[in-house]
Amino acid sequence: MAEAEEQETGSLEESTDESEEESEEEPKLKYERLSNGVTEILQKDAASCMTVHDKFLALGTHYGKVYLLDVQGNITQKFDVSPVKINQISLDESGEHMGVCSEDGKVQVFGLYSGEEFHETFDCPIKIIAVHPQFVRSSCKQFVTGGKKLLLFERTWMNRWKSSVLHEGEGNIRSVKWRGHLIAWANNMGVKIFDITSKQRITNVPRDDISLRPDMYPCSLCWKDTVTLIIGWGTSIKICSVKERHASEMRDLPSRYVEIVSQFETEFYISGLAPLCDQLVVLSYVKEVSEKTEREYCARPRLDIIQPLPETCEEISSDALTVRGFQENECRDYHLECSEGESLFYIVSPRDVVVAKERDQDDHIDWLLEKKKYEEALMAAEISQRNIKRHKILDIGLAYVNHLVDRGEYDMAARKCQKILGKNAALWEYEVYKFKEIGQLKAISPYLPRGDPVLKPLIYEMILHEFLESDYEGFATLIREWPGDLYNNSVIVQAVRDHLKKDSQNKTLLKTLAELYTYDKNYGNALEIYLTLRHKDVFQLIHKHNLFSSIKDKIVLLMDFDSEKAVDMLLDNEDKISIKKVVEELEDRPELQHVYLHKLFKRDHHKGQRYHEKQISLYAEYDRPNLLPFLRDSTHCPLEKALEICQQRNFVEETVYLLSRMGNSRSALKMIMEELHDVDKAIEFAKEQDDGELWEDLILYSIDKPPFITGLLNNIGTHVDPILLIHRIKEGMEIPNLRDSLVKILQDYNLQILLREGCKKILVADSLSLLKKMHRTQMKGVLVDEENICESCLSPILPTDAAKPFSVVVFHCRHMFHKECLPMPNLNAPAQYCNICSAKNRGPGSAILEMKK
Repeated sequence: MAEAEEQETGSLEESTDESEEESEEEPKLKYERLSNGVTEILQKDAASCMTVHDKFLALGTHYGKVYLLDVQGNITQKFDVSPVKINQISLDESGEHMGVCSEDGKVQVFGLYSGEEFHETFDCPIKIIAVHPQFVRSSCKQFVTGGKKLLLFERTWMNRWKSSVLHEGEGNIRSVKWRGHLIAWANNMGVKIFDITSKQRITNVPRDDISLRPDMYPCSLCWKDTVTLIIGWGTSIKICSVKERHASEMRDLPSRYVEIVSQFETEFYISGLAPLCDQLVVLSYVKEVSEKTEREYCARPRLDIIQPLPETCEEISSDALTVRGFQENECRDYHLECSEGESLFYIVSPRDVVVAKERDQDDHIDWLLEKKKYEEALMAAEISQRNIKRHKILDIGLAYVNHLVDRGEYDMAARKCQKILGKNAALWEYEVYKFKEIGQLKAISPYLPRGDPVLKPLIYEMILHEFLESDYEGFATLIREWPGDLYNNSVIVQAVRDHLKKDSQNKTLLKTLAELYTYDKNYGNALEIYLTLRHKDVFQLIHKHNLFSSIKDKIVLLMDFDSEKAVDMLLDNEDKISIKKVVEELEDRPELQHVYLHKLFKRDHHKGQRYHEKQISLYAEYDRPNLLPFLRDSTHCPLEKALEICQQRNFVEETVYLLSRMGNSRSALKMIMEELHDVDKAIEFAKEQDDGELWEDLILYSIDKPPFITGLLNNIGTHVDPILLIHRIKEGMEIPNLRDSLVKILQDYNLQILLREGCKKILVADSLSLLKKMHRTQMKGVLVDEENICESCLSPILPTDAAKPFSVVVFHCRHMFHKECLPMPNLNAPAQYCNICSAKNRGPGSAILEMKK
């Protein structure tokens, strides 16, 4: 629980008596001792009562003085009412009229800003007074006083005051509260509520603990609203709701009744009550037992915030307050007054007045910062930045960064700088130097701004030098990620070159130097480093910066690095580096020359035609599998040169192809038979050439070679009559698999016969089907009407006078003619044909239909 400690400044601060775990809970209220004039008053006098208005405070003392104070405690007015204790002060809602009663029986009601005044002295002490909330209105000039009985004073039309007794006979009236048309008061027996409109008492709420002296433990009353009364007496709290009675239930009963909606016990004696939204603020008088003497003593009063429930309550917060002289105070010495408009709560004791108020967002942030919960404090400030007055988001953020640095969480601190420092370049630079002082430049480097804002080049260079001294990989990463215009490129280049003097083969530094050269547009040096390192980005560099003029003398290096990518790049940019230039550069590296020319040939058979002769030797040397396809696809290859090279290298297949292409098929066939000894290939060659003389040569060459004869018997049947071969076989020659070969010949022959018969049947069936279709078509009628015209004279085919005889010729092609428009049939060829269709064919459509009438 928080303690209220008196400081030199006169303010009240909170401390704790409880465990660390409980101290983690944030208090709901903050406290401040009301000072200035109040301090002066209470040094000589003691407070007896107090009432609060939104505009000012009214404080009564034991010496019969009433002071009007502003909210800071400064005295604005003073009234000498009585030489003895002021028991109660009452103000109307306007704050223009005040009622005062004292221990010597004096009662005064007067206007603070007018001459209106009422004086009366009774023969007994007057404990309470309450003026009508609307006393300022002429129709509401009423107030009540209480001593041994409760009196209602009303001003009549003659400006005279009339009194009437509302209640008596149950002891002294010790507390009263007036709200709207309802007056609630407490005497020794309980609490009553009176309806000033109907002039009826509507309820009696009896006192629970009758063992307590009502003068030592007085009742505390508080109206939450016009129909809800809160009663606190002893350790009991009751919440009462005033309700309208149904007309059917009224009879002789009051029009209103009271229902207790909540009732519960508290741990300590109640000295005051006040509402706070749907919660209650309770001022409690505490007695504790000393562990040493085992005697009861007065402890510090408590101010609790509780959440009422139907039969119990939930404690929200609890603060123990160290007020002046608390050791000597009794329960009746404490009072709790509240200013509803501002949620201010005044704890009044004889020697002290303490103000409690709800903690605002600034107080919440103060508490978070005190508990070193910087992240939450920063978030709270961002959410409520329009409402906070004492704090700045930047200050909280900087405190958070410093806190993280103190704890050694350098990476987190650097990360938070991005959000906290934002675009403030000066603060960024200040923080960078702080990180430098603690040797943590590496921690802040990933989060430095790179665009908006841009820091001084010296800042970036300082961090780069830090990495260069201890972390080449980190240095290379920063060079890649940071734009080249953040720092002085030449300074960093020189630093890298100095380090390369110590370690000239360091690939990381070389690559980074190449990137720096690129930023500096020194592409030539960058390209040389990339080629030396055989770096994959070399081709991207060439394309991006159009460095083709710089690589004309570096083609071999590029090809050695990645011939595939190099060739694609060179072929894609023929307009920048000509084919002739590439071939010349590769003259001393024929294997690379072949790779380039081969891919060129694949793309376009004609572009490199001037090098086709050279390519024959290159293919023969480095890529024989692609030589034959090249010879077949090239139309610019000199055949004689190719034949010479193939014969020198004894490339049989290529030589056979060239001989056949040059028309020397017999020599080609002879080479197949003599060099390759491949009858299947020879037969395939003969089939391709489809030359009878070649077949004859093949038979003659094979006639004394049984394996060749077998091959011929198995494949010759569809091209040459097998009988020619069989007749030439010498008697007695042993031929492997002869029977199988003969069976195959017979099977092939049977298959040919079956195919012919099948084709014949299909042909006959198709012819018959088409004939029937033609017949059906020709048998169909042809419509002749007025819309048809003669295809010769173009006049209507039918005469206008149907009675006259006419003759029309209709061909099966649907063309119509007047008979007289057709030429006379020839004696040698009596059949007539459509003049239009006869030029195309003389088929089935040439038949005619003749129509006469």
